[in-house]
Amino acid sequence: MTREERRLRLSIDDQIENRYHEVPFEIPAGRAPRALEVTLAYAKDAAVIDLGCRDPKRWRGWSGGARSRFVITPDAATPGYEPGELVPGRWAVVLGLHGMPADAVDVTVTITTGVDAGGVEDEPPAQPPPSGSGSGPGRTRLGRGLPAPEGLTWYAGDLHAHTTHSDGTLSIAQLTAAAAGRGLDFLAVTDHNTVSHHAHLPGVGAAYDTCLLPGQEVTTHAGHANAFGDIGWVDFRRPAAQWLSDVEERGGILSVNHPIQDDCGWVYPVRTGFLELWHISWFLDLTATGPWAYLRGFDGSGAGGAESASAGRPVLLGGSDFHTPDQGFPPGTPTTWVAAEDRSPEAILDAVRHGRTAISRFPGPGEPALVRVGVDLVAVDADGTVLVEGVPSGGTDRRRHVRGDRVTFAAPPEGGPYRLEAADRTLLAISA
Repeated sequence: MTREERRLRLSIDDQIENRYHEVPFEIPAGRAPRALEVTLAYAKDAAVIDLGCRDPKRWRGWSGGARSRFVITPDAATPGYEPGELVPGRWAVVLGLHGMPADAVDVTVTITTGVDAGGVEDEPPAQPPPSGSGSGPGRTRLGRGLPAPEGLTWYAGDLHAHTTHSDGTLSIAQLTAAAAGRGLDFLAVTDHNTVSHHAHLPGVGAAYDTCLLPGQEVTTHAGHANAFGDIGWVDFRRPAAQWLSDVEERGGILSVNHPIQDDCGWVYPVRTGFLELWHISWFLDLTATGPWAYLRGFDGSGAGGAESASAGRPVLLGGSDFHTPDQGFPPGTPTTWVAAEDRSPEAILDAVRHGRTAISRFPGPGEPALVRVGVDLVAVDADGTVLVEGVPSGGTDRRRHVRGDRVTFAAPPEGGPYRLEAADRTLLAISA
C-alpha cells in the first residue's frame, strides 16, 4: 500500500488561473493495485471545492461538493465514479474551485493505492419492488388516454433528476420507485458531470417497469445543460459550444437547464434547440413571467437539433431537478409528456427530438393538460381555465376561455407556444 499526502494553499487567484486544478499522481507499471482511495479536506466554511478524478486515458468520475472521499476498484466504485482497471500512468485528482476566498485556504488531498476494497460504497443491485407497492411490472399507470396522433401515445415523465451518483440522496432504485409510484412512464437520470449511473439504468428500469433515460447534467459556474442519450461522457471543462457539437455528433440531445435560476442561470452565448423552460423553481410563483421573458429573447442563434422548432423557437421541456424528498416536490413536478411510438429510451428521445412534447404541473388524472394532435390543441380536464396563445407580450396575446372537460382548438404550429392558465394567471400547462 502507498499513501501520499498533498498539502496545497489555494485562493481565488488559482480559480482565476484555472477552475479545474489538477493534483497529479502516478500508478506505476507492474502489478495493478486493488483499489484507489482519495480523500479531500479543507475548511468548508471558507471555500467550496468539488472533487473528481481522471486516469491517463479517460474521465473516471465526479462527485462535486457532495463527497470528500471516493474509492475506485476494478469491480466497484463509489457512486459517481466508474469502476475498472487501475491502469498505470499519470492520474490526477481534479479539484473544481467553485467558491474560493481572497486569502488562501489550506487543502489536503490524500491518495492511497492498494487499499482494501471493503470501503466501497457501491450502487446497490436492482431488486424487485415489494409486492403490492404499485411500482413493478403490471402496475397500474396513470395513463390518462390523452388524445394523440395516430400511432403515438402520450407518455408521462421527468427529464431532470439526481441520485447518489452526484448530489441526490436516493439510490437509482429508490428514485425509480418514487417515479413509478407517481405513475411516470419514463425518467431521465441526469447526475452531474458523470455517467457512472448509466450502467445501472437498464436493470433498475426493468425491475420497476419504468423507462430510464441515460443523461448527464453538464454543470459549470456559467450554466447547466442536460445531455440525453447513451453517448458517453461530455467534458464539462470544455467550451459550451463544444458540448453541443459533441452531443449532436454522438446522436444525443443537449437541453439548456433552468436558464434564469439563481446563481446557475445560463450565461453562455450558445443556444440549443431544446430548453428546460419549466423548472421546479417556477413553482415558487407560477404567475412569474421571467421564463417567458427569457423565451421571448430566444432567437435560435446557434440552435441545432430541433427539427420541429419554428421561427427559431426551441422544443420546450420540463424537469423537477429532483434531489431529495425533503424538497417537497416529487418526481414529475412538473411532468413532461411526449408523444412516442413506444416506451423505449430510443422512442422517448426521438419524440423529444421532433418536438412532440407538452408540460403539465403534475401527472395525475384531473390535472389540466394541453396536447397537440396535428394542427389542433386539445385541452383535457381544463374546464374554466384560459387558453393563451404565444409568449406574453404586454397584454396582446390571444386568450380563449376553455369550457368543458375536453375541448379542441384549431392551433397552427407557428402560433405557439400555447399555455393554460387559471383565472388568476397561475400557469397550469404548456404545449407547442
